[in-house]
Amino acid sequence: MRWQQKSLDEAAGLLRSAALLAPEDEQAPYYLGRVLEDQAQYEDALRKLRRSVKLQPNFFEAQQQLALLLQRTGDPEGAVAAFRSAIRLQPENPDMHNNLGLALLQAGDALGAIKEFQAALLLRSDDTIYRGNLGTAYLQRSDFDAAVIEFQSALKTAPGDATLHYNLGLALKLRDQLAEAIAEFQNAEQLDPSQADVHYTLGVTLWQQGKFAESVEELRAAIQNRSDYAEAYYTLGTVLKQQGSLQEAASALREAIRLQPGFAGAHTTLAAVLRQLGDSVGADAERKAGETISKDKTSLLSATFATNSGKRMLGVGDLDGAIAQFRSAIQSAPAYAPAHYQLGLAMSRKGKKEEAEQEFKKAAELDPRLTPPSP
Repeated sequence: MRWQQKSLDEAAGLLRSAALLAPEDEQAPYYLGRVLEDQAQYEDALRKLRRSVKLQPNFFEAQQQLALLLQRTGDPEGAVAAFRSAIRLQPENPDMHNNLGLALLQAGDALGAIKEFQAALLLRSDDTIYRGNLGTAYLQRSDFDAAVIEFQSALKTAPGDATLHYNLGLALKLRDQLAEAIAEFQNAEQLDPSQADVHYTLGVTLWQQGKFAESVEELRAAIQNRSDYAEAYYTLGTVLKQQGSLQEAASALREAIRLQPGFAGAHTTLAAVLRQLGDSVGADAERKAGETISKDKTSLLSATFATNSGKRMLGVGDLDGAIAQFRSAIQSAPAYAPAHYQLGLAMSRKGKKEEAEQEFKKAAELDPRLTPPSP
């Protein structure tokens, strides 16, 4: 088959022809979706996979691939629904329960994820990946004792797994067992020195214990492994400031800002460092930048809250209330595209076509992914 031979363009052409010749055959859109996915044409791939599932709801492979692609493209809610459909077809498939658990974690439903990881372990009790994922779900649920138990259990089977040591360290750190946490982070570091997050978290924990020199060493190692690690530069700058190494601190904080211009904390901390260095003009500029960013973030949070409130009102038919919320969101953050889009939907339902079109146009200008709904 051309797809398996990596002749993707030729495979796509043949499959498109097959879909035209047999429009009710679920196989052609499925395989075309797979080819399009390999070509990174994700939106088209999703459309084809959805078509395949619609034609044959019991086509497990299509349902599974649809769920995986939805998860990959950042739609955890869609992935959850698709994985549930796949599990209805193969309820004894542990991988599907595990994948659903991961999608639920992404969607913020730690309790639902716990149930799915437990279901996976009932079907395959010796799988350390499932058990590690269960520990992560407990961690997200803030059940640190249960997380520690799961990570320690998984490590009995896989003592050389750096990620398990790191996650156990996180759980111990959150239980305020800093010495034990440091030991686990060091285990993870020895097993895989390339993990920037391990160096970073170890650096933060050492800083919390007042071990500034060791903390700086770990934070620099994090940056060496990941040069665009803005948070590590910021934390390094903060530790160096406390050490009294002001010029080095300023350099680290400036790099954090270069990498992430909207990093309010980095601007504010740099302002304090510059003031200590006697640069009052630079300090004032950084302080003002930090204040502006913080104000913008607060406005965005307000706009997001108002938009979500408006969507709920729109869902129950309260058009006037929804419109008021969407306008409030736009007043808080005029460049918040979802508020314009939702206002367009509300205006459309209100029968105000011209105003709706204006809002849809504004939303699309701010975010090209927000295209007006089909008439």
